[in-house]
Amino acid sequence: MTLRAAALLSTHDVLFVTLDTLRFDVAASALEAGRTPSLARVLPNGRWEERHSPATFTYAAHHAFFAGFLPTPVAPGKHPRLFSVRFEGSETTTSNTLVFDAPDIVTGFAQAGYHTLCVGGVGFFNLQNPLGRVLPGLFAERHWRPELGVTSPSSTEHQVAQVEVSLAALPAERRCFTFLNVSALHQPNRHYLPGATVDTLESHEAALVYVDTQLPRLFRAVTRRAPCLVILCSDHGTAYGDGGYVGHRVAHPTVFTVPYSEFVLPQGWG
Repeated sequence: MTLRAAALLSTHDVLFVTLDTLRFDVAASALEAGRTPSLARVLPNGRWEERHSPATFTYAAHHAFFAGFLPTPVAPGKHPRLFSVRFEGSETTTSNTLVFDAPDIVTGFAQAGYHTLCVGGVGFFNLQNPLGRVLPGLFAERHWRPELGVTSPSSTEHQVAQVEVSLAALPAERRCFTFLNVSALHQPNRHYLPGATVDTLESHEAALVYVDTQLPRLFRAVTRRAPCLVILCSDHGTAYGDGGYVGHRVAHPTVFTVPYSEFVLPQGWG
């Protein structure tokens, strides 16, 4: 079913979650094995959609995302977009697309009266240096602390707690665009697999299983005030020796193929 994002403005909150570095194959296999029951509960048809990211690492991918260029379906074609910023000649903007006269969708939501909230995770959101402030700087409210970052085994718990606190402080009638960059899947993730001394596909999946345990809290938080449009995706995958590659920022299928989902949760979900 095609979501009509343009029809949801002002009545729905929006939650955009990037599961940083999550590979599509790992996400799909964990779901099929029943290891991510929280995701199974909300994903349409109980499955991830396979898509291509516009970039192979966090900084570039999120610049594209915030311009309205979310991951695209793997099948050939001109795929209509959920969000867009207005520019001449766009061939993927339809009547269902939420179009902003703004330089980015974060600014667009703010101009539409939304509070904009960023809860950071990986280094490009850490607010610790000029580069780490570029992407969070788009938002009216932004948060990062070491316990939200890649070295914290309980990062997702702390990130969700920050979302809960920030949303509880808003007036009930104020709509919110919440962005959460989940850091747990990014290297190092060995601490999610007991006994592991190096990062592997198995520890990558174990990190996803941990993240899944925290998602019901997140979804309850964002639906206490209003129904919520949710976008869940990875910004890129990462290689664990595939074809000789390790890491990301390389044009390998394990890096540019990502899981994606979009759906609406009713107010009072859960």
